[in-house]
Amino acid sequence: MKILVVGANGQIGKHLVYLIQNRENFVAKAMIRNQEQANFFENLGAETDIVDLEGTIDGIAKAAEGVDAIVFTAGSGAHTGKDKTIMVDLDGAVKTIEAAKLTGVKRFIMISSFDTTREAIQSAPESLAPYIAAKHYADEWLRATELDYTIIHPGILTNDKGTGHVKIGSKLEVGEVSRQDVAQVILSTVENESTIGKEFQVIGGSTPVQEAVASVQ
Repeated sequence: MKILVVGANGQIGKHLVYLIQNRENFVAKAMIRNQEQANFFENLGAETDIVDLEGTIDGIAKAAEGVDAIVFTAGSGAHTGKDKTIMVDLDGAVKTIEAAKLTGVKRFIMISSFDTTREAIQSAPESLAPYIAAKHYADEWLRATELDYTIIHPGILTNDKGTGHVKIGSKLEVGEVSRQDVAQVILSTVENESTIGKEFQVIGGSTPVQEAVASVQ
């Protein structure tokens, strides 16, 4: 299976590409912004495609040709303005969804925010509300498609070493989760067709990743 990782140069994206390249019968295609980012992925044996997420749908669709699944891990980052939040977290996500439809890639995994409900937008601090709103509408756009989607809502991300154990549920108390463990959850989700049409929150926990993903209802 070939998986296009959008936002591959992000921290979750790098963990995910590494895991994919070390999984039998899987190969990653890393969608990155510039050639300077390519060495990490080429050293892993992964394909790379240089695409500006703020560019055209056709550009993203070209990168998606020949893949079996798309994982959207891109994010504008905590230190960018509202304009980048709109252009990456919302418009970039929507364009990637449309590119999947254009190229016939059915399987789509969205890495969202922990809580993207309308209530979460209204209660968020002013600095965070635009980000949650962008994720809210990107999630809504994906839900309205006929893609085989899964939406993953990770908790507070850390750079701690992954434990291989998490807690997954439809509504959890907010907690921390390592980016490495989130990457493991993503790959397990791609492998598990029972997650199609589902979404869930994930935080650190005591259940092995594959078992936790298999429990998604």
